[in-house]
Amino acid sequence: MVGPAGRERLAGDPEGGVERAARTWVVASWEAPDGGPRTGRVATGSRPGGPGSAVRIWTDAAGHPVPPPMDGHTARTHAVLGGIGTFLLAAACVEAGRRLTVRRMVRRRYARLDREWAAAGPDWGRAGKGG
Repeated sequence: MVGPAGRERLAGDPEGGVERAARTWVVASWEAPDGGPRTGRVATGSRPGGPGSAVRIWTDAAGHPVPPPMDGHTARTHAVLGGIGTFLLAAACVEAGRRLTVRRMVRRRYARLDREWAAAGPDWGRAGKGG
């Protein structure tokens, strides 16, 4: 850590509770994956000491700072919600398929009934008509 950069609350972290949403901003220097030095303002969840002390930051493959990964509780919540959403989507697809199949069957039934009515003729029930 090079030095402190203040304390802020991250408003865009919906999973973060009150304790997790508060991050300490520090100016830190770290080594990029290519071996080059990097320096920048980064958020850390750890309590920074004085200048020169180590703090935990997360970087991507290019060495740019990124937010920390989800904790176990948040990951579990996302997994459960994703499972429920997948189940509901699958159930909706099955119901849509069922409705389309029933609709097609009813249309064929009515078409067959119309053909039979047409074959019976317009005077099928009148007395004295027919030979």
